[in-house]
Amino acid sequence: MSVVSVPAPTIPRRRLAPGEIRTPVNADKRVLLAAPRGYCAGVDRAVIAVERALERFGAPIYVRKEIVHNRHVVETLSERGAVFVDDTAEVPEGARVVFSAHGVSPAVHTEAAQRSLSTIDATCPLVTKVHKEAIRFARDGFRILLVGHAGHEEVEGTMGEAPEHITLVQSPEEARTIEVPDAEKLVWISQTTLSVDETMETVEILRERFPHLQSPPSDDICYATQNRQLAVKKIGPDADLVIVVGSANSSNSVRLVEVALEHGAKAAYRVDFAREIDETWFHDVTTVGVTSGASVPENLVQDVLQLLADYGFDTVEEVVTAEEDLIFSLPKELRKLG
Repeated sequence: MSVVSVPAPTIPRRRLAPGEIRTPVNADKRVLLAAPRGYCAGVDRAVIAVERALERFGAPIYVRKEIVHNRHVVETLSERGAVFVDDTAEVPEGARVVFSAHGVSPAVHTEAAQRSLSTIDATCPLVTKVHKEAIRFARDGFRILLVGHAGHEEVEGTMGEAPEHITLVQSPEEARTIEVPDAEKLVWISQTTLSVDETMETVEILRERFPHLQSPPSDDICYATQNRQLAVKKIGPDADLVIVVGSANSSNSVRLVEVALEHGAKAAYRVDFAREIDETWFHDVTTVGVTSGASVPENLVQDVLQLLADYGFDTVEEVVTAEEDLIFSLPKELRKLG
């Protein structure tokens, strides 16, 4: 399913007053608030890594790509002295650079060493796991089918570990036509932030075409992605409207919109900030589902809840589908400094 991009309302503008919103007679307005939502352990670790680097070494601290895919986080860290660059070549020789949570290829590490950069690797440990799988399978002579999206930093980093062994499969449609040189020794791995359902649909098609296809020893889609999708599946059937807080380049946030629509939500939209919500979405709505992607700080969700309360959606029911207590230690480059 493709997600239609909905332009944010022009700002500033006159919002409709709560009394101008069509509301069903005798309706009890409520919010179903998904839990878990927001920051995962990998995102928390990466953001703290940049904050700690700024505290210890002072500005500027360079960051290759966005540390995580969230506009607010990037803007906030920029204000504190982080400098985000698209390419390692943009970092002055000898400077300090943080690699984002999405990971980088070996070529990026090599280039950083050639430029005498002090590196802090904030790659999510779950992404690192996929990299290690790719290295091991390639070493053992497997052709690797990587389920993921072209152009995503995580996919670029993973493919860079064994480019001659990896074939990218972006969708169920591609799975039906992809050709591989050796179907006898074949394994699949995946980007960590995909839709669980679509990934398994892709894998099932691949299994039908390639009976010898093997699976990775453990699930590649990260626990946080799965948990957030599970929560949205729970609230979707009861929601007239689902609002997902997250950025357009956040794969897991975009997937949450898709999952909400696939599981019964009458409408679903993604916004970065509460101010982007179009109050006309509230016409004839009694139940609003709210969630956020894995790179979204909780204060942005609270802003959305406050706006909803202003329009009469002041009863909030938290829908809990999982408990998360995973914590990752900081990158070794920061730990060893004490």
